[in-house]
Amino acid sequence: MTEKERILNKIREKIRTFPTEPGLYFMKDSADRVLYIGKAKNLRSRAGSYFQPASDLLSSRGPVIVEMISKVKTVDFLESPNEVDALLQEARLIKDIRPPYNTDLVDDKTFPYLEIRTGEDYPGVYITRRPKEKGVRLFGPFTSVTDLRAALVVLQKIFKFRTCGIEIKEDNPKRRFFRPCLLYSIKQCTGPCGARIGRAEYKKLIADLTKFLGSKRSVILRQLKKQMEEASAAFEYEKAAMFRDRIRLIERLDQRGTPGEHVQPEVFAADPTEALIKLRDILKVAEPVRIIEGIDIANISGKEAVGSLVKFIDGKPFKNGYRRFKIKTVQGIDDYAMVREVVRRRYKYALRGEELWPDLILIDGGKGHLHAAQQALDEMNAPNVKVASIAKKEEEIYLQESSQPLRLAANSPVRRLLQYVRDEAHRFAQHYHHILRSKKMLSEE
Repeated sequence: MTEKERILNKIREKIRTFPTEPGLYFMKDSADRVLYIGKAKNLRSRAGSYFQPASDLLSSRGPVIVEMISKVKTVDFLESPNEVDALLQEARLIKDIRPPYNTDLVDDKTFPYLEIRTGEDYPGVYITRRPKEKGVRLFGPFTSVTDLRAALVVLQKIFKFRTCGIEIKEDNPKRRFFRPCLLYSIKQCTGPCGARIGRAEYKKLIADLTKFLGSKRSVILRQLKKQMEEASAAFEYEKAAMFRDRIRLIERLDQRGTPGEHVQPEVFAADPTEALIKLRDILKVAEPVRIIEGIDIANISGKEAVGSLVKFIDGKPFKNGYRRFKIKTVQGIDDYAMVREVVRRRYKYALRGEELWPDLILIDGGKGHLHAAQQALDEMNAPNVKVASIAKKEEEIYLQESSQPLRLAANSPVRRLLQYVRDEAHRFAQHYHHILRSKKMLSEE
């Protein structure tokens, strides 16, 4: 038996132990690097299809997949509760890991949300890929924008909310002279723009919609099914088909994730131009601040500790510069020591002249974390590189030159940019720490 045949047999034996449930499978090379991530309705069947002796991968999947399979040394999996969760996790992991043989989902395209602007006098309901940060209730992300648009039309016929972009104020006396649009005439909107409904009544309508989206929607589905059955019994088949389609669209509203669990941090990013200009003044540097690297540590009771590093160039994530570090030299819970280890391991390359130094190193933490990073740099005899830290909750920013933290307004572009870098480093560390540690897939720097 050749070495290639031995590896294939070993892979096939492992795949036979895979569950027949939905999830993700990972093709990995001899260095345990992820080459490809795929999702599956049936993990065992889908992953096994690549390694069937009689399969012709060249004609069925093309030369790129044949090339990839020649490099695969092992296959792993991550089980998901359902296909929707698998799809959303696949998109997130591909964006983060950027496997060389994944060509889809690597761009900046994101999944859409349904946004209810609860902060308005008469809340509007919208489909968006760029939701507001405050004064909104979000549902999603949804896996299909086409289905979401069609479902929104059905929901508007039921709840009659507005989807226009008009600014409507309760205390505007001129509203009663305003003529509502066609949607009011066809009874698909209650016409708050023309004072056809009071604020309290409209808010009740939005509360019902919110409750409906957060529940199993059983009451309305039963009503629609009853109407479908009545139309069918009366031989009104077109009408019955219409109700059937509405039922399907509403049921597809379950094909979504949650804003907290299926995070899309790039969705909430602000324009960094102003932030970088002001950050340059805060740091008191002559040259523009172009490269920011954020560092965070993730551990649970000191076990499976992981350091993460994210790179931002001109205020935007540069995913090819992301790194993870499995902590090697620190036992127990000692975040400061872990920060020092990550700093030493990361910047030894810059010290050799093999990589560029960043303009700013941002540590997730307080003053002690800042000092730990600075200590590691001093021990390395590193050049004078700017280091800062940003603490959670109070969102205080610590700088090398000051003993007192810098407190910026919540809407400050500098604070928002640094929060984005910090949150991305935290998410990158926590994401892998939690969902990949059980599979021992934490590849090191």
